[in-house]
Amino acid sequence: MRTHHCNELRDSHIDQTVTLIGWVNSARDHGGVIFIDLRDREGLTQCVFHPEENPQVSTLSHTLREEDVVQVTGRVSKRLEGSQNDKIATGSIEIVAQELKIVNKADVLPFQLDKDLSNEDLRMKYRYLDLRRPRMSKNIRQRSVITSAARRYLDDAGFYEIETPILSNPTPEGARDFLVPSRLNPGRFYALPQAPQQYKQLLMVAGMEKYFQIARCFRDEDLRADRQPEFTQIDIEASFVTQDDIIHLVEGLLGSMFKAGLGIEVPASFPRMTYKDAMDIYGSDKPDTRYGMEITDLGDVFASTEFKIFRSILDGSGVVRAINAKGFATITTGQMNRLNEIAVQAGLPVKNLAFIKLENGEYKSPLWKIFTDLEKAAVVSKLDLADGDIVFFAAGSRESVSTILGRVRCEAAVMMELNKDSTKFNFLWVVDFPLLAHDEETGHWAAVHHPFTRPHPEDIALLEAGDFANVRAVAYDVVLNGYELGGGSIRIHEKDLQAQMFSVLGVGPDEQQIKFGHILDAFRFGAPPHGGLALGLDRIAMLVAGEESIREVIAFPKNNKGADLMAHSPCQIEHKLLREVYVQSTYKDPKLTPVEKA
Repeated sequence: MRTHHCNELRDSHIDQTVTLIGWVNSARDHGGVIFIDLRDREGLTQCVFHPEENPQVSTLSHTLREEDVVQVTGRVSKRLEGSQNDKIATGSIEIVAQELKIVNKADVLPFQLDKDLSNEDLRMKYRYLDLRRPRMSKNIRQRSVITSAARRYLDDAGFYEIETPILSNPTPEGARDFLVPSRLNPGRFYALPQAPQQYKQLLMVAGMEKYFQIARCFRDEDLRADRQPEFTQIDIEASFVTQDDIIHLVEGLLGSMFKAGLGIEVPASFPRMTYKDAMDIYGSDKPDTRYGMEITDLGDVFASTEFKIFRSILDGSGVVRAINAKGFATITTGQMNRLNEIAVQAGLPVKNLAFIKLENGEYKSPLWKIFTDLEKAAVVSKLDLADGDIVFFAAGSRESVSTILGRVRCEAAVMMELNKDSTKFNFLWVVDFPLLAHDEETGHWAAVHHPFTRPHPEDIALLEAGDFANVRAVAYDVVLNGYELGGGSIRIHEKDLQAQMFSVLGVGPDEQQIKFGHILDAFRFGAPPHGGLALGLDRIAMLVAGEESIREVIAFPKNNKGADLMAHSPCQIEHKLLREVYVQSTYKDPKLTPVEKA
């Protein structure tokens, strides 16, 4: 239906007769001469309708409006001097229309496509229109480009692309499963996969050695800007590899993706930081290292303090730490209230953060009067406190202080717009995660990553001795600008060690056979050492596109309530269909009409 797309014609095509088809991006009447910008996926071309060229076509062009689908045939002509448009690639030429066919008329649009729209629900309802906007079209294109780059890189590295089942069993991945009733097996349910974890390990047992998959994953959890109930990850697993092998592979993979998506070179290798250092310095296991404001330990400063609160905490093996938000002494009351709120949510036992503010040469803080002269001098020196700075303190257990100051650091950075540099990409590996974490509510131990993660060889004795809190994992996360791009580990491949790990997690022998019998049995038959990683494709696409929400790089996302407003999903299911899969709903929707209830 066309000879060229709408971003293809150049001066070299002048005097050729061409046919274009697309949407009317805009229409303008200049004294009876109609100009339209014709748009397709690739770009724009200006078309002009002169009455003297073809009166009938010119008359028809007066009926055109935005988003009509039209086919135009005409002669490529040089634009008049001074009318060129340097902002578009076809800006030096135009099509002098000789034929016009209106393929499909468009109704009045629910919103203008050339303007940003703050009403996200309206955008989601008419997502097919939202995707026509240049910003969204560019995002989807970039996602496709980086996905193709990932496939090429892994294919060149000798990986097989293998699909794993969508209908599977519930898995212990840390979130609720989406369940699917089975009509052929009454009373039984499938679960949609939170990740292909067990299947990819079984592929290693099967001798595939190098596997990858652009995998769809499903988690029934609370949503936020970088989380969806269904998401996509680049899933990777390999046999006979070390942690370094996986790290080097992923560094090259990310380099190829960012090169394809943004045309930039990223470092060939990324810095590494232990989990302990990440928490101590940044208060986060996915630190944003584009700016400073690092957490500073003040235990030595207050080693002899007589300030009762600090004294009791330090004597009880706690810590006193602080961050310096340089240049933020101009903080408003509203911003301070927000930081207090964040700190309390993170576990601060009192209502307000302790702080010292140095403004116009004056120290402003109740604490300043309590500190001795030596303590004051040490604080100023160690925190590099200068005029215009504000220091936030926290005291308590090591873990709680790290969490509190880490959250405050991130929120203060947002307020100061320190995280706005979208051209700076600080990649980082966080390694040596703890293997287990104690759940205070249940009193049980839980896997920090998942139960198939391998304990650090040096810490196997600690695991056997029951010193679970100090066992490290051979696990690693790759982080970019405060976002976790992906995480992985070297896996357990021995049946006895895997059974021991399940036991630590409170899964007894009988339950192990019911839930994990297939993988424990597989490990009996010469399972190879193996490991892998999964990258969040949506999150990578978001960062490449310079967006702040993964919804902007997903064609048809759910909103913050997990709903698709365009397709009206989730929806009510007829009683007859529920009966066929042996499901009875006990939920009474107050919004249903009597007919729907029946």
